[in-house]
Amino acid sequence: MKEKLTSKERNWILYDVGNSAFTLMVATILPIYFNYLADNAGLSSVDYLAYWGYAASVTTLIVAVIGPIFGTLADTKGFKKPIFMVSVFIGAAGCISMGFIKQWQIFLIIFIIAKTGYSASLIFYDSMLADIAPEERMDQVSSHGFAWGYIGSCIPFLACLGIVLGAEKIGLTMEQAMLISFIIIALWWILMTIPLWKSYQQINYVEKQKYAVRNSLKRLKQTFLNVRQEKKIFLFLLAFFFYIDGVYTIIDMATAYGSALGLDSTGLLLAFLVTQFVAFPFAILFGYLAKHYTADKLIMLCIIAYLGIALFAMFLATQWQFWVLAVLVGMFQGGIQALSRSYFAKIIPSNQSGEYFGLLDICGKGASFMGTTVVSFISQITGDIHLGVGMIAVLFLVGFGLFRMAAKES
Repeated sequence: MKEKLTSKERNWILYDVGNSAFTLMVATILPIYFNYLADNAGLSSVDYLAYWGYAASVTTLIVAVIGPIFGTLADTKGFKKPIFMVSVFIGAAGCISMGFIKQWQIFLIIFIIAKTGYSASLIFYDSMLADIAPEERMDQVSSHGFAWGYIGSCIPFLACLGIVLGAEKIGLTMEQAMLISFIIIALWWILMTIPLWKSYQQINYVEKQKYAVRNSLKRLKQTFLNVRQEKKIFLFLLAFFFYIDGVYTIIDMATAYGSALGLDSTGLLLAFLVTQFVAFPFAILFGYLAKHYTADKLIMLCIIAYLGIALFAMFLATQWQFWVLAVLVGMFQGGIQALSRSYFAKIIPSNQSGEYFGLLDICGKGASFMGTTVVSFISQITGDIHLGVGMIAVLFLVGFGLFRMAAKES
């Protein structure tokens, strides 16, 4: 197998480097800053965690609804790149705009807009894999994308972390430090997108028709009907819905969870930085292992590992335990995401990658909506944050069972 990455593959991977900076900020600095805004407004720690979870849930619900429609439209010849770039600019503009907001309610609205743009861009980005790499290289290229995304995102993150933590020493308020950080992340994101924007060519597509939107909706309806007949795809989508729920919920809620437990903010940020460094070699490792073991076995290994992580998180109480959690997440996060992406790309029609990845996004974002909502709701009605987090383990169990069924289908 050809080992060296092509220029188009490298440009595709660079987008992971760009958007991952936003992901890292959302998982680390952003919840802490929202906690700062919420605390100024007199919100309790339980309400803070709940509202942050509800905002994440609203975002995922929006993308789950619009994703398949725009994904199907993007399969039309010449449409994928423009729709992708519009999503990127909405996300980056929203990122910068958050720096000017001090009211927690408005901040959450802008956050929803920014994360919607980010999440929508990933639908089109993931579906580009079928145009970028041949089937036998998809596992490797997908794994490299997540790996370099983890390590590359640390560059702007470290700059932002230095500004936020050292704001007082350099004469900045928290709000000013966050504004500068938002600008850095947005510019990094756009800069890393430019090579892909210049080099990407849509190879797999459906021909442009007179009524593009109407015909896209018809194709989407037909895809919904077809996927019920494609047992392997259908079972995988169901499995993905459950197991990726746990993954995304942990990513979205971990820092907010630690902050609500009263853990040191600096320690939380540094722990997530460790996650990025651990994730880099392990994502590469899973790409290598995929050449020697089938992807379905590796995905099941990751699901089992995440089940253990979820159970461990339920009893988390101290700073050192959060560090252990960060390392464990880093070991399996890239593997389960990268292999799921490439596994799905292999089992779907390549000229319908946009609409099928739109369906995958319904499952991913729909699951995340359920996960964050359940954690928030259980935490609020019981007053026990640990109990809310413990619900995540059940979803990994269900996901594992369904994935085993999908893997057995030819």
